[in-house]
This record gives sequence, C-alpha cells and structure tokens, in this order.
Amino acid sequence: MKNVTHRRSNPFGMAPDCEVTVPGYGDANAHFHVIGDHPGVHGGADSGVPFTGTSSSERFQDALVRANLLEAAGTPPEMAKTYFSYLYMCASESEPTAADYADMERFFDSELRAITAHVLLPVGQRATDHVLATYSAYDGVTDIDELHASEIQGAGWLIYPIKDPDEWTDADEQELIDALVALQQRDYRQQADLGRFLPGSDPYRVR
Repeated sequence: MKNVTHRRSNPFGMAPDCEVTVPGYGDANAHFHVIGDHPGVHGGADSGVPFTGTSSSERFQDALVRANLLEAAGTPPEMAKTYFSYLYMCASESEPTAADYADMERFFDSELRAITAHVLLPVGQRATDHVLATYSAYDGVTDIDELHASEIQGAGWLIYPIKDPDEWTDADEQELIDALVALQQRDYRQQADLGRFLPGSDPYRVR
C-alpha cells in the first residue's frame, strides 16, 4: 500500500510547537529514510530542508547521488525513493535538551512509521544510538566509527549507521557509497509473506 501524498516537504503535516521548523522532506513512499540529529548539527534552518546549507551537507548529498539514493544534489535536492528527517525538527540557537528530544519523539516516530521505509540511515552518534535502541534488538557497541556503513537487522528495517559527514575521511565516504550500491543490487525490501495463510503456494508479500 502506497502513501497518497505527493508533497515533498512535511507530507504528513507535522506541527510541533516551535518557532522555526525543519520538517521531513522527500519521497513519502521512500525505501530509504535518512535520519539526522537536529538542524543546528545537520543544517536546513534557512532553507527548511534537512541536510542543506553546510559544506558537510553538500558532501553528504553528493555521496548519496553517487550511491543512487538522490537524483541530484541541491537545495532542495531532487528526491526519489529517499526521505530526510531529524530526531528534533525545531531550529534554535541552543542545543536541545533530553526533554526536548523526548517531547519531539512522538512526531519523529509517527513520521518514521508513516514512511515505512525499508532501510533506516541514521547519521551521527545520537541518531544512531536512538535508532538502534528503539528500532532494533542490537545490544553491541554503538561506536559510530565501528558501525559506519555496516548493516544491522532492525525490527522490520535494515539499519545502516552513518558517521557524521563533517568527520569523514575519503575512505569513509567511499565505504558508504560502496555499501549502499551493493545493498541495491539485492532484494533489500523488508516484507512479510502472508501467503502462508492463504490457499495455494503463491507468496503474498506486504510491508
């Protein structure tokens, strides 16, 4: 079942109580959901589009173009099968508190489940910690340097943690591109086969 919205920016009408919001942006039927921390870390306060407005955002978008997750980099980027959003979508001069993140969780979780992407791509340590703790049974080390561009099976998602682009070496960038290209060369879709409950042998796969 596909989402019916064709809006790129804030397709589900999320409306948190903050003066400046950088809502989710991209394909509401995305296969890949890129999850950042907040606009003060990963950009977008001026444009209203996540992962824009900084040199590291430009590098990140260029890597996603090379990995075939974006059609073209820019502000806004040309999106297909990919969605950008933040754990904390409010843009402010101060660092969000633990209470701020907790208050915004309801918006983030609702959006993540509405998109229902097959692959989650948390960017940076905080996003990786949250995604692994909330959407997987992973109980290993969450050192982003070790987990960068590696595959973790989540609870209904594949998860590929990504090191913050402003800390990338050239090897980090290429490792991410190679991993995402290789992923798309196989069937990465996370679907359940309900055909086992139906007469006959034909599969009936649903997200």
